[in-house]
Amino acid sequence: MGTVVALAGQIGGAKLAHGLARLRGKHFAVIVNTGDDSEVLGFSISPDIDIMLYTLAGIANPSRGWEPVDETFGFYEMVKRLGGPQRTPLGDRGLAAQALREDRRPTEIALDFCNALDIEARVLPMSDDPVRTQLITEAGAVSYSEYFEDLGCERAVSGFFYAGADTARISDEVMEALYAPDLEAIVICPSNPYHTIRPILEVNGMRELLKSRTFCTNLATRSRRAAWPWSTTSSSTASCSTARTKRSPRACAPAASR
Repeated sequence: MGTVVALAGQIGGAKLAHGLARLRGKHFAVIVNTGDDSEVLGFSISPDIDIMLYTLAGIANPSRGWEPVDETFGFYEMVKRLGGPQRTPLGDRGLAAQALREDRRPTEIALDFCNALDIEARVLPMSDDPVRTQLITEAGAVSYSEYFEDLGCERAVSGFFYAGADTARISDEVMEALYAPDLEAIVICPSNPYHTIRPILEVNGMRELLKSRTFCTNLATRSRRAAWPWSTTSSSTASCSTARTKRSPRACAPAASR
């Protein structure tokens, strides 16, 4: 069974990832958007990572997938009563993940959460470096959470940019997944193309890496088909060039050298 790698975020992407994880288990890795991450009341909020973890663990609220099932809001209600911010309802159970997101790489934290929640698949942030999706409106640039919660999605959007993406480094764990010798497919899950999939692609070197690995995967797939007993195609083995089976220098060079 070959390795499958997906790019995903949001509830729709997590649902497809859940199906792939059930089929592939430890042979599945999902690279998740972190462009919508934010800080609220001192907590590091990573909504797409949380959605993915809750969904793959089977504990997501069926109607509000960004929350664990049976969520309560005692903390949030007290914050409101004391005059704190009211736009982001932080659930009591969801705060557990936020409270533990300190002093370590986001990838290490996500993988530790996978182990704790008995998730065989690997949930991988698109980078350990901060990347923030900004929407360009007539009132200026705002984050997605500000656009969604404060502006109510009412302002016209004229463009996007992804702050920090040009210097963000692809993590070793993402590189390992994409350079798996048995890589069989790269799947783009059904997610918003502008603020979920494109932030992943904008990480420095990611587009080139995905293109090179897709090329290799296509060659390997044709090779397997050629070896099928009912195939009329030559059974000679296709392989990737040496340059394509090693790490891309641009993809894994330290940010300071780019």
